[in-house]
Amino acid sequence: MSTIETKADIESTMDINVMYFASLADEANCQQETVKISQDTSLTELYEQLSQKHRFSRTQSELRVAVNDYFAKWTDQINDGDSVVFITPVAGG
Repeated sequence: MSTIETKADIESTMDINVMYFASLADEANCQQETVKISQDTSLTELYEQLSQKHRFSRTQSELRVAVNDYFAKWTDQINDGDSVVFITPVAGG
């Protein structure tokens, strides 16, 4: 059975571009994807959804997040069309 999206359904969702690097790209088997999420989805919820989808081995507490090329807090709001990057720790020497 197919569902018909109403105008309210369309207005209550947004498309987010998510980019992956390092181990997350390997686990997702892609470097980027566009995901449709509800407008009230937080960055934490977004990562949780994607983590379940791709079975990421890293927890949120191990990562940094950036929105539209700027480091963000996990509590920051995301908007339709935003680009989100989850950043794994970088070893340095």
